[in-house]
Amino acid sequence: MPLELLYVPSAFFLSAAGVALVLGLSRKYAWYDHVNERKIHTGSIPRLGGLGFASVFILAVLVTAFTREHSTRLLPVAAGMALVLGAGIADDFKPLAPRVKLLIQIAAASCIVISGYTFRRFAFMEQEAFFPAWVRYPLTFLWIVGLTNAVNFIDGVDGLAGGVAFFSALFFARIFAVLSGGPAVSLYLCLAAVIAGFLIFNAPVPGAKIFMGDGGSQFLGFSLAVLPLVEGGRGSVPLPFLYCAALLVIPLLDTVSAIWRRIRDGKRIDSPDQAHIHHKLLSMGLSAASVDLVIWALHLAVGFLVYASIRIGGIPSLALLGAAYALAGAFFISVHFLNRRGRRLREGTYPEPKKDRNAS
Repeated sequence: MPLELLYVPSAFFLSAAGVALVLGLSRKYAWYDHVNERKIHTGSIPRLGGLGFASVFILAVLVTAFTREHSTRLLPVAAGMALVLGAGIADDFKPLAPRVKLLIQIAAASCIVISGYTFRRFAFMEQEAFFPAWVRYPLTFLWIVGLTNAVNFIDGVDGLAGGVAFFSALFFARIFAVLSGGPAVSLYLCLAAVIAGFLIFNAPVPGAKIFMGDGGSQFLGFSLAVLPLVEGGRGSVPLPFLYCAALLVIPLLDTVSAIWRRIRDGKRIDSPDQAHIHHKLLSMGLSAASVDLVIWALHLAVGFLVYASIRIGGIPSLALLGAAYALAGAFFISVHFLNRRGRRLREGTYPEPKKDRNAS
């Protein structure tokens, strides 16, 4: 067993202990979540769970950086994670202006891109098909900032964002184990472990005792965006963009839908609302636990398709990858129209069926 795998159980127990500590402090000092147009919870629930598990994972990254040869290149990764976490925690205490949050995310993404961590290709192709610099740097930059916010957007139901991130980390760990091994595998397993330590306190049944907050959700989005690039150092190539995006297609599609919805309605793209995918499922009558199960099941199905596409290779690989995107897209479209039809029926605005002229 590689030495780094010994970090995994330690990460789980340290995360659980850290979240429990933050929970106790939050209750003592009344650090509770503020409710806005995006939130659906009621009551006083602490919101700083991200501090408990994210700090443990940053420690794991630092330990890996100083115990593996040439892994000091992970230091910019740890710096970016710490920056995003710190800004998110500050936002949990006193909401920051959207422009300020974006600037901090840009600074954190710059730590990664400037350090040479970038995508090199869309799919598994020959080296001659690598992106030119003018493509890979902007693409990677937008990927990091976009996914940081995307995971934050789906953090609206107990356990949802944590579960999606947990399964994503496991899929990435397995894929990197097949492709190349290296520090990314142990880091992904540690990430899954710290998330599991948090989910003990954030399960939809019997209900969350603590939320991860913006600090936790933005940290998870940033980490899931950056870790696929870790293998992109000297002499190796990161996972292609289309495969990374497919493994995180649920938060990405939800974010694209939200941006389109707000532009269509003439609102700012950072305006909170209750029209995300989990809100639509709740309005269709699903419980919070059922919403989690439905989205997790979709996430697992997409993940297995992506994993199978990587193992098979060739033209069938692209077909399976396309099936993963098609499955997620069909789900989002179906939920959108079913939710709209249900809302119109409740409001009495759904058009009545046309009468048959030949009927007596």
